[in-house]
Amino acid sequence: MSLIIFLLILSILILVHEWGHFITAKKCGVKVEQFALGFGPKLFGWVHEGTEFCLCAIPLGGFVKMAGDERDKCLGSSDEYFTKSAGQRALIVLMGPVVNLILAYVCFWFVFMMGFVDMDLSSKRVVPIIGQVLVNSPAQQAGLKLGDRILKVNGAVIAHWTQLQDSITNSTGNQLLLTVERAHHDIVLTVTPEETDNQDIFGRQHKTRRIGVGPMPINNAKDIVITRYGFFESFVKAGEELWDITVKTYGALYEMAIGARSPKEAMGIIGMFFVIKFALTIGFSFVLHIVGIISASLAIFNLLPVIPLDGGHLFLIGLEKLRGKALSMKTDQFISKAGFTLIIMLALFVFYSDFERVGWIDQMVKLFKGTGL
Repeated sequence: MSLIIFLLILSILILVHEWGHFITAKKCGVKVEQFALGFGPKLFGWVHEGTEFCLCAIPLGGFVKMAGDERDKCLGSSDEYFTKSAGQRALIVLMGPVVNLILAYVCFWFVFMMGFVDMDLSSKRVVPIIGQVLVNSPAQQAGLKLGDRILKVNGAVIAHWTQLQDSITNSTGNQLLLTVERAHHDIVLTVTPEETDNQDIFGRQHKTRRIGVGPMPINNAKDIVITRYGFFESFVKAGEELWDITVKTYGALYEMAIGARSPKEAMGIIGMFFVIKFALTIGFSFVLHIVGIISASLAIFNLLPVIPLDGGHLFLIGLEKLRGKALSMKTDQFISKAGFTLIIMLALFVFYSDFERVGWIDQMVKLFKGTGL
C-alpha cells in the first residue's frame, strides 16, 4: 500500500509538472504531439485533439513531445516549438517548475490550516524529550536522564528538538544552563559541550558542539508538535515555508558544490519512498507537507542550469537572446550530451547514496561475502 501511494503521489507531481509545459505550449500555439507519464514501453494511450496521451511502463518521470522541438528537425511551421520567440519558448519551459511551486504553496497552505506537523526531513523537530544519553558524555556527567524535557537553554525557551540542536551548536560559552522538567519539577543543570571534528569528502575539518543526547523515538502522533493557523495567516506562512525550503535547498546545493556538505545527503527516489512511508504513519497533514516539499524540490532541481533540465533550456534561451542568435548545432549537441552524461552520473550517485542510507549496500556486501563472490 505504501508503494502504491508513493507511486500515486509521484505520478501527480510529474503530471502537474508536465501539464505546466503542455498547457503553456497550447496557449502559445505549439502543437503537442505526445503527453506521456513514465518512460519506456507504452502500456496504453489515446488521442485527443491531436495529442497522444499515454502511460508508459517505468513510472519515474514523464515528458511532453512538441512539434519541432528539435532544432535540426524543425520545418518552419507556425505551430512548431522552435518557430516561436525566445520569450514564448522560455515561458513554455518555465511553467513546468512554476506549477510545481504553486502546488507546493497550496499544499503548505492547507497544511498550516489543518495542523502543521512541526518536523522536517533532515532532523526530526519533535518535542525536546531526551530519549538517549551517551555514556561518558557531557550530558551524562551533568546528570541528564532519559525522559527529561528540555525547557530552556541559557534562558531561551525550547519548543522543538531542532531548537535544542541549534542552541547547542551555535553556543559560544564554555557552559550551558539547561532548565529541565523532571517528574513535574523544574531543575537547572550546567553542561559543558564538547567539540567534535567532522571531515567532509574533501578532507576539510568542521567542529561541532555536542552534549551527547538524542530525541525520543517517534512512535505515534502524540510525539509530534502540531501547530494550526487561521486562513489568512496560513496564506502568509505557506509563502514563508516555500521561501525557506527554496533558500535552504539552494544553500545545500552550493555547500555540496564547494565541499562544505557531503553530496550523500542528497535524497533520491528510494529515500523519498521511505519518507512517504514514514509520513503515512503520522497522518494526512504530514503526508501533504512532504508532498509540498517534494514538489518544491522538483521545481528547484529542474531549474538548475544543466541540460536536459528545464533550467538548462532556459540558460540556452537566455544565451541566445544575449547573442542575438542560437548556438551552432555542433555546440548545442555537445552541451546536450555533456548535460545528459552529468545527469545520469548524478542519478546513479543518488541511487547509491539512497541504497547506502537504507542499509541495502551493507546487505549486498554481506550477501556477496556469504556466497564467496
